[in-house]
Amino acid sequence: MWFQRITAGLLLLAIAAIAAVSYFGFRANTQIQTLKSFLEGYVFADAVAACEKAQSATPFKWNGGTNTRVIGLNSVKLDKYNIVSSYTLVADGVFCDFDPIKKKAAIGSNFLERE
Repeated sequence: MWFQRITAGLLLLAIAAIAAVSYFGFRANTQIQTLKSFLEGYVFADAVAACEKAQSATPFKWNGGTNTRVIGLNSVKLDKYNIVSSYTLVADGVFCDFDPIKKKAAIGSNFLERE
């Protein structure tokens, strides 16, 4: 009888723990998504301006573009200490990656191949 009570108690405790972890994970994920949206909105105007001014053989026309998309804020961890962030915009098939830290834009297809 004691074994059944202990087993039932441990099962209820495990279910409560899983529910609590799921709830707090959901709350943290919601806050992270909100922070990411805020940062993307903050960087957007600077990214458009820098991308339109960037020198390239293929011009980047965000304001006059017919097919424009925001890919968003991306980051790549190069090694243990370096993270490269990029805010990517696409206008009429032309990709522009904006570095929010250096405030520089690069036009091309893959920001990992650029310096």
